[in-house]
Amino acid sequence: MMKGKNASSEGYFILLGFSHWPHLEVVLFVLILMFYLMTLIGNLFIIVLSYLDAHLHTPMYFFLSNLSFLDLCYTTSSIPQLLVNLWGPEKTISYAGCMTQLYFALALGTTECVLLVVMSYDRYAAVCRPLHYTVLMNPRFCHLLAVASWVSGFTNSALHSSFTFWVPLCGHRQVDHFFCEVPALLRLSCVDTRANELTLLITSSIFVFIPLILILSSYVAIARTVLRLQSSTRLQRLFGTCGAHLMVVSLFFIPILCIYLQPPSGSSQEQGKFIALFYTVVTPSLNPLIYTLRNKDVRGAVRRLVGQERPVHS
Repeated sequence: MMKGKNASSEGYFILLGFSHWPHLEVVLFVLILMFYLMTLIGNLFIIVLSYLDAHLHTPMYFFLSNLSFLDLCYTTSSIPQLLVNLWGPEKTISYAGCMTQLYFALALGTTECVLLVVMSYDRYAAVCRPLHYTVLMNPRFCHLLAVASWVSGFTNSALHSSFTFWVPLCGHRQVDHFFCEVPALLRLSCVDTRANELTLLITSSIFVFIPLILILSSYVAIARTVLRLQSSTRLQRLFGTCGAHLMVVSLFFIPILCIYLQPPSGSSQEQGKFIALFYTVVTPSLNPLIYTLRNKDVRGAVRRLVGQERPVHS
């Protein structure tokens, strides 16, 4: 057992990724690079704009800035390595690099699950408790919620990563994925990993299904509140206030649920790679567009920022 573990810790892994479709690698490289650049530009735009414009110093944009920073980190934890592997013949990653990637990808993914719950609570408080909104979502409480999201994600990742680190990895070093993740690494083990798989199932259920239930509950309460309003614009208010967040939640959770509901087979593993590619590459690039398109606050902030930078002619 120690021999197997030492061999892995002193060596490297081969990320198979999409090597079964070599004719797609160049196309995937170009598409992923485009989406990655969109992710960097879009999320940096939201972070900078939310910081510079005082009108956006609200709980909603504070949490949105956290989400943008999280998406930047999440994509950067795996996409640069994927681009390197797609471009060249080498598909390797060092043991230390693999474990670092595993830790941060899992930590940031878990953090996003919790942060989306926090953002749904913010929308609930804004719609259902408007008179108490500023008291409920005071700056101290908002910072506390953000810190709790990050701490829970990194704590959960530390648990899984430490369990995975100590599993003896024997035989070949071929990881059947485009980044290091717990299930793919456990398949390389030469010992019984049922305890690891059970732990992964329990914590994944806690950080996926419970957040999803809480988010849906928040929006059921929001829908009831809005539908009680005697106004012809109540549906517009509902979609205007919560539509962007609901789209982001759908883009994040639906692919994850698809992976959960897939039957275990060789074809499902290959499909899982493309589903994982969607929520790792595409979703973070779409989030800034969803929150900024048709958003009056953001358009106003851009106009104010551009107006301040225009030279004054005498």
